[in-house]
Amino acid sequence: MEKPLREYPHIGENLRRIRAAIEEAALSAGRDPAAVSLMAVTKTVPAEAVNAAIAGGVTLLGENRAQELCEKYDHYARDKVSIHFIGHLQTNKVRQIADKVDMVHSLDRLSLAKELNRQAAALGKSMDVLVEVNVGGESSKSGLLPADVLGFCDELAAFESLRLRGLMTIPPVCDNIAQTEQYFSQMEGLFIDIQAKNMDNRNVTILSMGMSEDFPIAIRHGATIVRIGTALFGDRQYSTGQTPANRQTGERGQAHSRT
Repeated sequence: MEKPLREYPHIGENLRRIRAAIEEAALSAGRDPAAVSLMAVTKTVPAEAVNAAIAGGVTLLGENRAQELCEKYDHYARDKVSIHFIGHLQTNKVRQIADKVDMVHSLDRLSLAKELNRQAAALGKSMDVLVEVNVGGESSKSGLLPADVLGFCDELAAFESLRLRGLMTIPPVCDNIAQTEQYFSQMEGLFIDIQAKNMDNRNVTILSMGMSEDFPIAIRHGATIVRIGTALFGDRQYSTGQTPANRQTGERGQAHSRT
């Protein structure tokens, strides 16, 4: 099933560069590079190219769309990877992906928590979840406002088949590094606050933030998963009819209003 990495030499080269950058950022922050996981974001990427990345040692995949995941799922070298769902998730799509993913990064409302809990219970599994934080308060993005996160996390204790593992964020596109640092610093503080609370159904160790253009900064502020798409696979190929106005970058998920 795997496509030899030599058939996609740019992926191997990109992996080496990304891993070196992760190591450098972690060490400069006094962190163990092994504490930072590289997620390959697979949106619009052919399964063969994804399998080449798996052959190169990638062990974590990030999926944005339920339909695309279902189409590519049987073509992945799945015995070697964990698959996480990172895009906006509609409640009516939960059943399609619940048996295919190990974690959902985009939990942003109680109706979604209820359905994830129901489907996980039906499968006899515990679903790991991250709460999505709209750290910039952008109307175009999903996620809870920072002020609402602690209360929302408390409410998740009622769902026996969910396990809160941490937080995920997609910061605004910033004009300078200082602005980006501010958002990541805010997330780091919120993450620490949640870790300090003792609640049932939680093991808060994961902070998912940082993408192709800003992951070294995220690592400096405690990111444990960085979500890399373009820097690994190259520019995405979109279907005919899509325009820059309706495209979303894979690392950044999908900017939808809450449903």
